[in-house]
This record gives sequence, structure tokens and C-alpha cells, in this order.
Amino acid sequence: MATKLIVNCATGETTEVELTAEEVAQREVDAAAFATAESARQSEADAKAAAKVSAQAKLKALGLSDAEVEALVG
Repeated sequence: MATKLIVNCATGETTEVELTAEEVAQREVDAAAFATAESARQSEADAKAAAKVSAQAKLKALGLSDAEVEALVG
């Protein structure tokens, strides 16, 4: 079973305790929420990268050199 570490800052004593059913459930909810947020963040980063590549291709199609394109979108 999953455990948590409790630290008494006054004494420096540490104790390892099993998580309660509620804590385990909350941990699972938190993990699912993180996975959803991370997926959304990754999708946003992928879309931004794709937009940058598209913009660079359009600028090159207009006749700009690689150096000029890099100067614009850097």
C-alpha cells in the first residue's frame, strides 16, 4: 500500500504511515488531473510548433532567405 512520510520539524523525527482510502482516492484524482493538464499543455506546444513551421514555409514561399525568415520568427 502507498505510504506518506510525516516529518516533525521540531524534533527531526520522521514517521512513515500508510495512506487512508480517502488519501489514495485523492492521489488518483490528482494524478488524472495532472495527466489531463499535461496533455493539454503538450497539445498547445505542438500546435505552436506547427504554426511556426507553417509560418516559416509561407515566408520562404514569398522568397525570403533562411536568414531573413529566422530574423523574423527567431
